[in-house]
Amino acid sequence: MRSSLGERTAEDSRPYLRDGWGLGFLIDSDLDAVLNSAIDAELNFIPMKSIILMILGCLGVTDGFTAEPLRIMAAGDSITAGGKTFVTYRLPLELKLRTAGFKFEFVGSQQSEGPTGPLLHEGYGGKTAEDLVKILGSKFKQAKPDILLLHCGHNHSAEEKPVAGIIIAERAIIEAARKQNPHIVVLLAMVIPSGKLPKYSYIPELNQAEVLLVRELHRPDAPVMLVDQYTGFDPQKDTIMDKVHPTAQGAEKIALKWFAALRPFFR
Repeated sequence: MRSSLGERTAEDSRPYLRDGWGLGFLIDSDLDAVLNSAIDAELNFIPMKSIILMILGCLGVTDGFTAEPLRIMAAGDSITAGGKTFVTYRLPLELKLRTAGFKFEFVGSQQSEGPTGPLLHEGYGGKTAEDLVKILGSKFKQAKPDILLLHCGHNHSAEEKPVAGIIIAERAIIEAARKQNPHIVVLLAMVIPSGKLPKYSYIPELNQAEVLLVRELHRPDAPVMLVDQYTGFDPQKDTIMDKVHPTAQGAEKIALKWFAALRPFFR
């Protein structure tokens, strides 16, 4: 199936991705072709059937069911780690996956308490994407994830002009994950918006740059897919007083989009 493209406008002839895939911005025709080779927009990031079968085979999935639990690593900063005053998306995500009857386990060297026991992860409060490059290499080797959820890009300021450095770091993280598992599935988040401005005014630019990063790194046998955590997240309603970290409502929104992206890999 093809992605659901909007109509061209007089101002810009590039296609516009509709909400079925989640991206709310214009892309060029070359990128459109790349994205269509990797996703089925109507089913929320479901790859084409041939790609699904290839990847599920690499992950040990047969006859539509996982022979072994999929090993999921959630990596990032405090939004992934959680904290005493705000909620991590990992809690509602774990509940959704468990309620759906999927066989999975979260992996990592860090842990926080979940409803059924410790939830492992690789979230580090206050760390930049560049910091994560230094941390995650050995963690991939230890945890051996099948799927990487990556949400990072905070903890800089607009004055630093950090986007280029963040993209370099995200590329390095994905390459490090592939060294451990050549067929790892990477779900790269377009970062949630922040109401802490102007500090985080660079986030829209970062999210646009991530589109090009996916274009560069995606392979049919080792997909890198965007998960649009930006669209629909309201920092005025979905964060605590700091306008950065999610409330329970915000964490639920993040978890819903991760769940939609993960679901095809359990079929």
